[in-house]
Amino acid sequence: CNLQPKDAAKMPESAWKLLFYTLSWSYGTYLLFFTDYPFFYDPPSVFYDWKKGMDVPTDIAIAYLLQCSFYGHSIYATAYMDTWRKDSVVMLLHHVVTLTLIAFSYAFRLCWEKLRWVSRLPRHPRGPLNPPCSLCPGRFWFRLYWFPLKVLYATCYSSLQSVPNIPFYFFFNALLLVLTLMNIYWFLYIVLFVAKVLMGQMQEVNDVREYDVEDSKKT
Repeated sequence: CNLQPKDAAKMPESAWKLLFYTLSWSYGTYLLFFTDYPFFYDPPSVFYDWKKGMDVPTDIAIAYLLQCSFYGHSIYATAYMDTWRKDSVVMLLHHVVTLTLIAFSYAFRLCWEKLRWVSRLPRHPRGPLNPPCSLCPGRFWFRLYWFPLKVLYATCYSSLQSVPNIPFYFFFNALLLVLTLMNIYWFLYIVLFVAKVLMGQMQEVNDVREYDVEDSKKT
């Protein structure tokens, strides 16, 4: 594709994540809009009739398996395979938090992780393919509007209305709030990118999270 060497080195990472997130997002869209699950239009419904040891439907279990496998791999990939960036430590924390949410949610038959589907877009803000996508208003709409409005409202408030003694309430909500802070953190990178473009400080599309040449040598 006539890429610069630095972009060619990052292409496998970007292509793999583009493929996975496209498939993952498509499957989440299928579960939300082409099945009988009411999670999107009625997020608190994930807590209706909850009981310990309840069965997990096969199609939801498949989503859990795919996401758990991916984020388990992503911890290793971020540390040892992907290009190291200014936000890589935060990205590692994101993967650990997400994997913890998925694993514990499935283990305790809780529905916290299913709620994240309502705010799913391809999650990774990385790679040479990303800047135009990152500027999309959908990123703000999904991560900083729908996520608090639908997910956090349901988990922080509605869950207690449906199951007053729901277990691990503070544990799961603390992790979801950490994810919210990370969404704000990465949104600020987008704002910084837009500001540099508008002020003419960038002559070409570059990822503001990348180290410059001197920083890279030090790293």
